[in-house]
Amino acid sequence: MEPPAPETVVTELVEEGPTFAGLGIRRQYRMWFRADKSGPFVDWLLILPNRPEGDDPVKKDGKVVCEGIGKVPVVLMLNYRGNQSVLDESEVKLPEGEWRKPSSKLSPEESENGAMRDTRAGSVILADFITARGYALLTACYAQVSPDVEVGRGNPEELAYTRIFELWPKRDESRNDNITSLGAWAWTLSRGLDLAGRIPEIDAWRNVVTGSSRLAKAALLAAARDERFAVCVVNQTGGPLAKRDFGENVSTEMRMFPHWYCRAYAKYADNEQSMKFDQHLLIAAVAPRALLIEGFNSGWFDTKGEYLAARAASSAWEFLGRKGLPKGEFPANYDTSLVGESLGYVRRGGQHGISAIDWIWTLDFADRAFASRLQNKEK
Repeated sequence: MEPPAPETVVTELVEEGPTFAGLGIRRQYRMWFRADKSGPFVDWLLILPNRPEGDDPVKKDGKVVCEGIGKVPVVLMLNYRGNQSVLDESEVKLPEGEWRKPSSKLSPEESENGAMRDTRAGSVILADFITARGYALLTACYAQVSPDVEVGRGNPEELAYTRIFELWPKRDESRNDNITSLGAWAWTLSRGLDLAGRIPEIDAWRNVVTGSSRLAKAALLAAARDERFAVCVVNQTGGPLAKRDFGENVSTEMRMFPHWYCRAYAKYADNEQSMKFDQHLLIAAVAPRALLIEGFNSGWFDTKGEYLAARAASSAWEFLGRKGLPKGEFPANYDTSLVGESLGYVRRGGQHGISAIDWIWTLDFADRAFASRLQNKEK
């Protein structure tokens, strides 16, 4: 079941200042979903390139070589560790409420400022690189939406169905298609796009929705449900074919993460071959918009299954008049030959999470997709 549209979206700018030695602008917004600002809220961190259209152009030998960039495209994503993990700046606020996993060894006073910029980590959010490429970054903490915990570390459903779920009617336990955490995270990404559309420096028509691991699933679901998303990049994992029954199969998903999926999905545990659908149909729902799958060599994530799903979904792009997945077999690590104009697949080794090279692939793909989208719009 898809979450209902919000009663309204009310946003308030709560803090603003320079970042990256003045090359960026930091803004923090609080978002409510009721006109009286009651109930749950989400805190968004925005980082903008500080190169407005009104800047004096750069000249060389009397000729203009660089104009001001004007409105900028935006990367939207949910983060795992709080907005303060994206920037090492004391002004960035900690999320309010129960947002840490109970397994966390950190006390509430330990802020992890800038932790997602630590180059020793397997997963990074390179906000300075993103803004240097001319993109804005808009992010919020996923656990502020629906707190997340795995079986064995607490009761997932007891925590998950709080926070943003307070906006919606009480769960009907007789149903097997109730709203899940993945649905709530995807819904919130759409609310982030609502906010991006209200920010004058952002060209919300040029947007990228992304995430890693469970938040890659949320980004893919958001793009499938909301046609306003122009580019979707799913990083580890992007919908491997369930019928392969490999790695993160239906049985392990429903056992470890029962709050991610509706109960109806459980009937396919150890029974995947009875499915009349598979993940390639979810991927195909993004067509003809642009989609890149960034795989990772771990059995749990079944990146060969991701490739096969992308290959199976490719005909949806072709049917809609766009180029599908380029021809070729399952590629080697770092081989970008299957990254096409509108649909792409690439994989790498290393650790789980978004790495620096993933960010390069993401923004290179987005640049090409926006250029192609503009060309098709003008035809």
